[in-house]
Amino acid sequence: MTTHVLVPIDGSPQAWAALDHAVSAHGDDRITMLHVVNPADGVASDYGGGGYADPQTQDRVRKRGESLCEQARDRAAEQGGVSGTLETSVETGQPARLIVDYADKHDVDQIVMGSHGRSGVARLLLGSVAETVTRRASVPVTIVR
Repeated sequence: MTTHVLVPIDGSPQAWAALDHAVSAHGDDRITMLHVVNPADGVASDYGGGGYADPQTQDRVRKRGESLCEQARDRAAEQGGVSGTLETSVETGQPARLIVDYADKHDVDQIVMGSHGRSGVARLLLGSVAETVTRRASVPVTIVR
């Protein structure tokens, strides 16, 4: 039986390390590289409590996600030894929630993701996608630093 591994990709060194780990550990399995476009990207505030979305920025962010997924596919293929299936997906939503939902809806068996390793006040203020995914996922999560 093939294992389905989900690797969230955001272009950070930690995400690339997670991809490298997933490919080396699961090269014979199905690996999906997922980029999440946060809907808040490209939204500007007018300081009056409202905001507006800039469609051009949203389009650029989505194209960047597609480019990152292609880079991830190339990187995985360059490592050699990959005999499993490599897939990519670009989705829009709140990152931690979307990763967990994607895993549930697509029969993912394992999530492998990078952690930025924030601590203290930065972690409290910025939150931790990796921590939230680890707490909420119904499948095992491997965190790579």
